[in-house]
Amino acid sequence: MYKLITTDGSAKRGEFHTPHGVIQTPVFMNVGTVAAIKGAVSTEDLEGIDTQVQLSNTYHLHVRPGDKIVKKLGGLHKFMSWNKPILTDSGGFQVFSLAGLRKIKEEGVYFNSHIDGRKIFMGPEESMEIQSNLASTIAMAFDECPPSVADRSYIQPSVDRTTRWLERCKKEMDRLNALPDTINNKQMLFGINQGGVFDDIRIEHAKTIAEMNLDGYAIGGLAVGETHEEMYRIIEAVVPYLPQDKPTYLMGVGTPINIVEAVERGVDFFDCVYPSRNGRHGHVYTHHGKINLFNAKYETDSEPIEKGCGCPACRRYSRAYIRHLLKAKEMLGMRLCVLHNLYFYNHLMEDIRKAIEEHNFSTFKAKFISDFESGE
Repeated sequence: MYKLITTDGSAKRGEFHTPHGVIQTPVFMNVGTVAAIKGAVSTEDLEGIDTQVQLSNTYHLHVRPGDKIVKKLGGLHKFMSWNKPILTDSGGFQVFSLAGLRKIKEEGVYFNSHIDGRKIFMGPEESMEIQSNLASTIAMAFDECPPSVADRSYIQPSVDRTTRWLERCKKEMDRLNALPDTINNKQMLFGINQGGVFDDIRIEHAKTIAEMNLDGYAIGGLAVGETHEEMYRIIEAVVPYLPQDKPTYLMGVGTPINIVEAVERGVDFFDCVYPSRNGRHGHVYTHHGKINLFNAKYETDSEPIEKGCGCPACRRYSRAYIRHLLKAKEMLGMRLCVLHNLYFYNHLMEDIRKAIEEHNFSTFKAKFISDFESGE
């Protein structure tokens, strides 16, 4: 259940009540694709940096270790030793981005595993069954994520099929949640809006799926090659046609500036690999932009990554030391950078929520962007 606490323009401050606890929104979901955050980050670490939600991936966990094994072990929450909400991505994006050879049919998609080449079939029912086995808090509907450059003649039939797949996902989830051996029989379902960069297709699809009374709604197929301006335009076009009493999730986005821009346009949920991926390469976020700790100027810099930051890296270690660890290829360097970045993102969301509550989000956003783009 989504409870809207207050709004500031189109920005929403809410609470999403789930079987695994309440999520304060807007929220950034920390991406643990294979049931772990890359960078040697533990559950205790995530709790210590105020992580609210983890995101794991259906396709990757189906391939390894296998969703049936996870079910035998009591579901993802027990497997990961994580008792807060988990969202599982349906696997659709990975099927369309990783599988070089694939056949899309009405029943689903035939493709080869990117790990061992074995043949796999995944459709709406299979995706729901895998996610039910994983027992995540929120399951995502199985959809096709077409390329951003696809033309209208490809996009429209693809979106129509995604709608039919969503109907099948909903029906299958209802069936699975009623089974006696289902671990999480209150699993929630989010539908996904598609339509490339065509406003009219996006809007019609949003209207259609809004009538299905789902637990939440995602905007998919963005941050896949279109410009930031196109992405913002699509968000502005679509959000008014999605239910205001349900959370809106912008999938795979993004940079700190992308996030504040999308919050201003009514988005509640975000996920992105940037904080962990950049951290593993020594790129760390501060309120004055992103810095590269491999730069020679940090060799003798005794300051923390960011003054006043309460993350485990900044509380104790200097830029010079972390840079040394990175140069020496010590895993600790990578781990500290990832922890800092995730802390930065989690606490950016906290600041955003506070600004909306105080009804000064536009002022907060302008200052944040100005500071972030100013550099050190």
